[in-house]
Amino acid sequence: MNFKLVGNRVNPPFSNTFATAPHVVSFKPVNNCDMNVSFFDEHSIRLIQAPMAGSQNHRLAAAVFLAGGLGSIPAAMLTTEQLQTELSAFENAIAAEKLKTNGALTDIPLQWGGCLPVNVNFFCHTPPTEQLEKEAAWRQQLTPLYQAHGIDPQSVGSGLGRAPFSEESLTLMGQFKPAVVSFHFGLPKAEWVQLLKSWGLQIWSSATTVQEAQWLEQQGVDAVIAQGLEAGGHRGMFLSEDLSMQMGCLALLPQIIKAVKLPVIAAGGISTAAAVSAAKALGANAVQVGTAFLTSHEATTSALHRQALMSDAAKHTALTNLFSGRPARGIVNKFMRDFGPLNPEAPAFPLATSAVAPLRAAAEAKGQSDYSPLWSGQNASDCQALPAADIAHKLLQGWT
Repeated sequence: MNFKLVGNRVNPPFSNTFATAPHVVSFKPVNNCDMNVSFFDEHSIRLIQAPMAGSQNHRLAAAVFLAGGLGSIPAAMLTTEQLQTELSAFENAIAAEKLKTNGALTDIPLQWGGCLPVNVNFFCHTPPTEQLEKEAAWRQQLTPLYQAHGIDPQSVGSGLGRAPFSEESLTLMGQFKPAVVSFHFGLPKAEWVQLLKSWGLQIWSSATTVQEAQWLEQQGVDAVIAQGLEAGGHRGMFLSEDLSMQMGCLALLPQIIKAVKLPVIAAGGISTAAAVSAAKALGANAVQVGTAFLTSHEATTSALHRQALMSDAAKHTALTNLFSGRPARGIVNKFMRDFGPLNPEAPAFPLATSAVAPLRAAAEAKGQSDYSPLWSGQNASDCQALPAADIAHKLLQGWT
């Protein structure tokens, strides 16, 4: 299989096989495995707060960092200006906390080797071509719902909703120099990856199969996030659309560790210190946790979403493409039961977002989450309304 450069990313076509033939990116990783592992050891990175677009801002990232983890800022739903504001606010938040403690946080650096101690996460999908007929057909299917909620079907717009990594993103990363830039759905242009690495920034990306992890290693990433099938939110899959190839974290993690010579971060279903210990025992260099932080005080998760996470409804999650066009795990609600959860007639990612947006707004105004994307991993049983620092400290106990 030949990997092609399409749009803003190195775009391997979806396939069920992985090629070991010469790949399009020619540069070699700047760091070898030992150097990459030293980054984790040097900064004691054992817990990464998963980037959760739409449910957090800099406050959660700063709180996790100050508690001894690595916070993340999701950029997929932010404009360049909004991301700049978030990065400045993160920088100010950790500086203010250190000042507030009169220097007591002497072990909390404001920079790591000249880099801002935060992970900035980007999607790097190729925006789809226009699907006017498919979008119109999908809106036609939803017309009875629009009418039931007093929405004029003709007023329902279209749009992408989520933007991939861009040249503007690259420029901003050069200005702020976050210690880690991570990606979902593969990687952006090879020359952009090289430039980020030349600035001393770590490049991480999600892999949902062993083949994806191997591909990422060939492209020169510094670490791989092994995203198990249990994880909430969007699947990071990019080499194949075949969901039967997706594995749970405990099956995926040791296989990726065996297949690549890179640090591997375990993600999916990790919500307790015991789960952290299990990932460590399997050889993970760190863990990434999302769902457990969705009900933290610092998260911006809506009241309806928080309520669902801490209810029996959270016991039933499923992968759905209804809300965005790509498989993502969330708590099953009315929309998923009635139309999916996986529906081939939904527009491609991220075009599906605009069709459900007015239904979501109308239902949420009535206190209902029938059309809301209630992202959650398969284990939300440990979700609690606590400060993010308390959650982080509990999780980090599993690494000691």
